[in-house]
Amino acid sequence: MTQIHYGTKQILATAMTRQAYNDYRGWALPGDENGTDEGYLVEYVDGGASNHPDHAGYISWSPKDVFDRAYKASGKMNFGHAIEAMKAGAKVARSGWNGKGMWIALTPGSAFEAKFAKCGHAAGKRAAEIQPGDEIELLPHIDMRSADGSMVIGWLASQTDMLADDWLIV
Repeated sequence: MTQIHYGTKQILATAMTRQAYNDYRGWALPGDENGTDEGYLVEYVDGGASNHPDHAGYISWSPKDVFDRAYKASGKMNFGHAIEAMKAGAKVARSGWNGKGMWIALTPGSAFEAKFAKCGHAAGKRAAEIQPGDEIELLPHIDMRSADGSMVIGWLASQTDMLADDWLIV
């Protein structure tokens, strides 16, 4: 079964022996390789030109032990993988969260003009010093969609969230 996995790249992976991969590519198995070695056909979906007509991304074969150390299936990702997924534009959540429909996502930074004097910070000024027309810079941050559908701006991870290995791509 093909699943989304995350390492430093997003990939699709299908369990496949070394021999099956060579057969799939139309190659002869080199004499010094073991065709029964367990592994995965790996397709890089976030970069790399296609090298096979049946795949949009670059494909290769990875031995099972190497693959297992490098990639985690969605639903078994750590917080670092979740952050990388958010940087790539994905919404992520913990499978252990109780609320339905909850997720977090990275919101990019932006700048906008102050419309009235008492809002946010502009150019290092205290909120009370901001004047209409001052530019306000909103820095990148993580926001959360809560179970009731409202948005929590500037969500902060708990220690439990940061140490969990149950993150998944929504």
